[in-house]
Amino acid sequence: MIQPKISVIVAVYQAEAYLHRCIDSLLAQTFHNYEILLIDDGSPDHSGEICDEYAKISPRIRVFHKPNEGVSATRQFAINHAWGEYTIHADPDDWVEPTMLEELYEKAKKEDADMVICDFYVDKEDKKQIYQRQEPSSLNHKKVLHELFQQLHGSCWNKLVRRVCYNKYNVSFPTAINYKEDLCFFVQLLMHPIKISYLSRAFYHYVRYVNENSISDSNPKEMLKVQLAYIDFIEQLLKAEYPECITMAKVDIKCWVAENNVVPFSHYKQLYPDITYLGCKNSISRGKKIKFVVSESGCWWLLKCFRVCINLKRFFDNDGR
Repeated sequence: MIQPKISVIVAVYQAEAYLHRCIDSLLAQTFHNYEILLIDDGSPDHSGEICDEYAKISPRIRVFHKPNEGVSATRQFAINHAWGEYTIHADPDDWVEPTMLEELYEKAKKEDADMVICDFYVDKEDKKQIYQRQEPSSLNHKKVLHELFQQLHGSCWNKLVRRVCYNKYNVSFPTAINYKEDLCFFVQLLMHPIKISYLSRAFYHYVRYVNENSISDSNPKEMLKVQLAYIDFIEQLLKAEYPECITMAKVDIKCWVAENNVVPFSHYKQLYPDITYLGCKNSISRGKKIKFVVSESGCWWLLKCFRVCINLKRFFDNDGR
C-alpha cells in the first residue's frame, strides 16, 4: 500500500449525535492521499457502529475498537497505528472545511516544516462564528512554547505534525492525563528545535456549545486530581528551562476553576497555599457571582486586566446584555 501523506485521527467516545457531520467533512476533502483513523474508545452509545458503517463505504477509513482508556491514551494508540507522513487530529463533535488537508500539506512541503499551525473558528450556539487567529510572534520553537501558555491554543486539531517527530524526539501523549493532554504533547515537542510554519487561514470549526461543559461536568474531586497530575507533568518537563511557563499554567488553572466554580476555593487553597482569594464579583456576562483566584507571583495586575477585557468582550458579544 502507498503511504498516505496525512493521517487524520479521530478519538471517538459517546459522539453519535455529531459523528456523521465530522466524518462527512473529512471525506469531503479536496486532498486525496490521506487516511482517517477512527478510534472507538469503548463508547457506550452507537458511535462504534457508525464508525464501522463508514469503513464499509470508504477504503481510506480504518476503524479500531478498544476498551475505554480516555482521550490521551486513545490519541497515542492512533499515532502508533498511523501510516501518514503527517498527522492531524479532529474531535468527533467538530467539523472541517474541505480544503484543510490540501492547504496544510502544501504549506508543510513548501517550507519543509515539521509543524504547521493555522487559525480556527469557534462555532457558537447562536450560529455565530468567531475567527481565532493563531499566529505566533516568532516561529522559534522556544517562543511558540511560551505562547502556548499565553495567547495560542494548545489543541492538536489546528496543527499538522510530521509523524517522524514522535520517535525522533521521543514525544507522546501522556496516557495518564486526560486534561490538556494535547498541550502536554506540544510542550514536549517544542522543547526541540523543530521547524515551524504558520498558515493564516482557518479550516477547523471548534463547536463550543458541544464541548464547553465537558470539563466542568466532571466530579470535582476527580477534576482536582486530574489538574494536579497535569501541573506535576508540566513541572517535571519545564522546571529546568521554563519555570515561568509553570507559573502561567498554575495561574490559568486557578482562574479557570474559580470562574467556573468547579471546586470550592478551600479545596484549591489546600493544593496551592500561595494563592489569594480576592472575593466575589458580579460577572456582567453571566449575571452571577464568580471567584477570582490569582497567584502571588507578580501576575496579579496582568490577570486582572485580562479578566476585565474578557468580561467586556462578553458584554459586547451579548449586545450589551
